[in-house]
Amino acid sequence: MSESPTTRLLPWVSPDGKTCILLSDGRGEGALSRAADRMEDVQLEMADGLLDHAADMLGDDTATDRQLRYLGEQLSATLRDVRRVAESRRARLSAGG
Repeated sequence: MSESPTTRLLPWVSPDGKTCILLSDGRGEGALSRAADRMEDVQLEMADGLLDHAADMLGDDTATDRQLRYLGEQLSATLRDVRRVAESRRARLSAGG
């Protein structure tokens, strides 16, 4: 029996910043679904590394305003990525159970 189509929020946006959605067969076994899974894993690993770097930098009294501003920009971008991963996973969990 064929599964009903499902939508998935992808962990990236279009070049003009628009949300990307995948319409799939519901199994999540396609090449694009697997690529999205890998991208989510990379984004979460990068967030872990950035958090460690932020902790070090915030404890460094010699960090400049420019360095801290750049750190804030990177933390903001990473938080957007992690939020997108969480929204995607929440939607898939809600649909599956």
